[in-house]
Amino acid sequence: MRVLVNGKVVELAAGSTLADALGKAGAVPAEGAIVGVVKGRGEKARQTNSYWLNTTKGKLRIELLETDLQKVWHESVGKIDGSEVRWASADGIAFGPFVSALSFGREAHEYNRWEVALGAAGFEAGKTHLIFVRRRHTAAYGTPAEGGVFAHVVGGKNTLDRLDKGDRILGLEPIVEWEDLTEKLATRDLALSLEDGMEIFTEIRAELIEDAPFGAEFFLALTRDETFKVDSVSSSYISSDQLLTEPITFEHREPRLEGTVTVRTSGRGLGKIFIYKSDRTSNPGHSVVARVTAGMDMVKLAGLGHLLTVRVKPGRIMLMGSGLEAAIQLMKERGIDVQVEGTTGEDAVVVRQEPGTTMQILKEKKVKLTCIPASRLVAIELYYDQAPKSLDYFRHVTGLKERPVGPLPVYFVYENTLLFKPEIEATSYKELLPENKPTGPVPAGSIGVSNQVAKKIGYVGVKLAEDRRYGPSGEKFEATNIIGRVLEPEKLRDVKEGETIYVLEVRT
Repeated sequence: MRVLVNGKVVELAAGSTLADALGKAGAVPAEGAIVGVVKGRGEKARQTNSYWLNTTKGKLRIELLETDLQKVWHESVGKIDGSEVRWASADGIAFGPFVSALSFGREAHEYNRWEVALGAAGFEAGKTHLIFVRRRHTAAYGTPAEGGVFAHVVGGKNTLDRLDKGDRILGLEPIVEWEDLTEKLATRDLALSLEDGMEIFTEIRAELIEDAPFGAEFFLALTRDETFKVDSVSSSYISSDQLLTEPITFEHREPRLEGTVTVRTSGRGLGKIFIYKSDRTSNPGHSVVARVTAGMDMVKLAGLGHLLTVRVKPGRIMLMGSGLEAAIQLMKERGIDVQVEGTTGEDAVVVRQEPGTTMQILKEKKVKLTCIPASRLVAIELYYDQAPKSLDYFRHVTGLKERPVGPLPVYFVYENTLLFKPEIEATSYKELLPENKPTGPVPAGSIGVSNQVAKKIGYVGVKLAEDRRYGPSGEKFEATNIIGRVLEPEKLRDVKEGETIYVLEVRT
C-alpha cells in the first residue's frame, strides 16, 4: 500500500503500522509529540473553491466565484504551476501563458481591485493568462463576454503589490476546510494500523522573518526543544503560554494569514505565541515573527495540551553554555567571525553572546562571546511540579526562560549560606506566595527564594550544608520557597561577594 508521510510517498506492505511508515520515511517526532493521520481527503480537495498560490514573493489566497469559468480553472490548475510574470503594471499583473479552453472576445471591461480574471493574450486561447487586478481600471484582456473574472484575492493582498517581472508561481494548494475532514486523528500510538492512501504528518516547519530579530529569537526560545506546547485552541489559531508575561518588543506588522506566527507584545496575553489557522487582519499588539512553510495540517489537528514537533529555519545560534572551542568551530562552519572576551583557556565556557539574536548574528556575520572558567558555571536542577510560581520568577530574573545560562550576582556570603540578588527586579509584578516550604532539615545544595513573608522578598539563596532552622536564603522555613538544587555545590565554596556566578539548567 501507499501512504504519504510529510508529503513524501512511502510504499508499505499490507498490515504495516505507523512505526513502519515513520521509519521508512525517516521521520522522527519529538518525544511526547503527537502524529497526525488523515484519511479520505482526495475527493474534497478536488472540489474545493479556495486555493493558495505560492509565489516567489509570498502566498496569495483566492476564492472562486460561482461562474462557468470554474470548470476552466479546475482544468488548468496543473498547467499554471511554474507560470512566470508576463507583464506587470500599476493596473495589474499577469502570469502565463498556458493552454486552456477559454472562450474570448475583444471587448474592454471594467475591473476592480482584488479581482482575478482569465484572459487570452493576443486573443489566443493557447496563450491564456491569469490576471490579478491591482486597481480599478478598464481594459481588453481577451476575456469572455462577462469579463473573465472568476475569483477574488482574499489573503496575501500585500504580496500582490510586491510582485513584478521575474516572479513566478511556485505551486498551487487546494484548501480544504478542516472541519470537512471527518476521518482525522492525533495519536502517539506507533502500533496504529495503516490503510492505503492515508496521510501522515509529524512536524511543523517554519521560517523566521528577518525584520523581526527579537521576536524570531523569542520563538526560537519557545521551540528550543523542537516542540510547541498547545495551551489554547480557537477556530482561528493555536497558542502557547510557555513564555507568557515575558516582555518582547514589537517589530513587524502584517496581516495574520494562515500559517503566520505572531507574538503578543502588549496587553493581556503578553508573551503568548500564536500560529494562525485562518486569516485575520493585522493587529498592533501582534508582531509577526515567522511563517509556517509545511505542516499546517498538524496545526489544524492540534488540541489542547498537545505537544507538536517544530523545525525552525534558520537554526538557532545559542552558544551560551557551550565550550569555547566548540563554539568557535560551529561559527567557523557557518562563516561567522568570533571575538572573545574573558577566559580563553581550554576550560572556557560561553556565558554571553552579542548580538543576542540569531538573525542579527547571521546578518552581521560576527559575534562577541564572553567566557568564564568552567568552574564558575554551576549546573542546577529545578523543581517544576513543586514550586511553579517561584520558578516562573526565578527563570524570569535569570533569563533561563529564554536561554540555557543565567547570571546570579553574589550579594552576601556567611557560614554555609550564599545569598544572591538577581540583576532584574521583578517582585513588583511576579507573585512569590509561600509554596514548597521546608518541613524538615534543608539538604545541602538546596536552592530557595525568599517569599512574601520575608523582609527581603525575591532573594535567592543556596545552602552548602544541611540546616534544621533556616532556609537557603537565610529566612525561616515559612519565608522560604525551595525551587531546586545545585548539582555541583563544590563550585560554590570559594565564591566572593560582588562576584557573579552563572547557572546552567540541567533537565533530568
